[in-house]
Amino acid sequence: MKALITGIHHITAIAGNPQKNVDFYTGILGLRMVKKTINFDAPDVYHFYFGDELGTPGTVFTTFPFDGARKGTKGTGELTYTAFSIPQYSLSFWIDRLAKYNINTSTPLSRFGEKLIRFEDHDGMGIELIANDSDSRKGWTYGNIPLEHSIRGFYGVTLKLKAKDLTEKLLTQFMNYKFIAEEEGRFRYGTKGEPGDIVDIVLDKNGRQGIQSAGSVHHIAFRTDNTSTQLEIQKILIENGYQVTEVKDRNYFKSIYFREPGGVLFEIATDEPGFAIDEDESHLGELLKLPEWAEPQREKIASRLAKVNLNIESFA
Repeated sequence: MKALITGIHHITAIAGNPQKNVDFYTGILGLRMVKKTINFDAPDVYHFYFGDELGTPGTVFTTFPFDGARKGTKGTGELTYTAFSIPQYSLSFWIDRLAKYNINTSTPLSRFGEKLIRFEDHDGMGIELIANDSDSRKGWTYGNIPLEHSIRGFYGVTLKLKAKDLTEKLLTQFMNYKFIAEEEGRFRYGTKGEPGDIVDIVLDKNGRQGIQSAGSVHHIAFRTDNTSTQLEIQKILIENGYQVTEVKDRNYFKSIYFREPGGVLFEIATDEPGFAIDEDESHLGELLKLPEWAEPQREKIASRLAKVNLNIESFA
């Protein structure tokens, strides 16, 4: 039987200044802005989507930028670090590139036999780059980063929790994940155990609860093929006591939401229909796209959003 959940779909964070947010993820990290739209639940706020050429599920980091938002505080009940996958030979390139823009990185770390660096964006968002030779995705570049060193998509995530048993049960019994390994108190799970599906749990039994604001992950979304498989997983979760929302139409995918036992907001999002339904693939992310219900208020909505530009030439 085909798995209902196949890995990570997207990760959504809260950010601060919209222009700084665009500059960091497109200019410094080199991700493509694949969609510029609004937060459907808060239409006065942007929703940016950054990813590979087409915004393939498993590559898309999205943000809700609230200009002037204070920084959040990392703690338990949160996704504390988002890990991106880079080629095995690219770690030194990224250490040098980040240093060029005065971004402090950790010394190279070793985890499950792979090297990585850890750092934060301007809002305090926790990011890791994991060098590996098991990612066949081709990445994307605006030309500011050599394609051979470009980010391939997500590697995985770190959940910082006070306990793991109930979260592990959710992942392994109802979400097609399996336990892979444990190393120095880090418990690793995956659907296939490949870049793009990894979930690590790190325990902090006496840790303080994280405070969510700029630099915090709002939720993590997992992939499912289509609306039929989404309804199947929704039924399974509800039957097993999870409080799951109704299906919500996000234009580029459909979503259901629930909180896992440790407090992290989970989403199950469909791979279909994707980001090219309202823009040509060669022009993704160039215009402000609104859902049909918001179009009558376009002028009002646009007037309340700060102007943002791609400044790729400043980050060559």
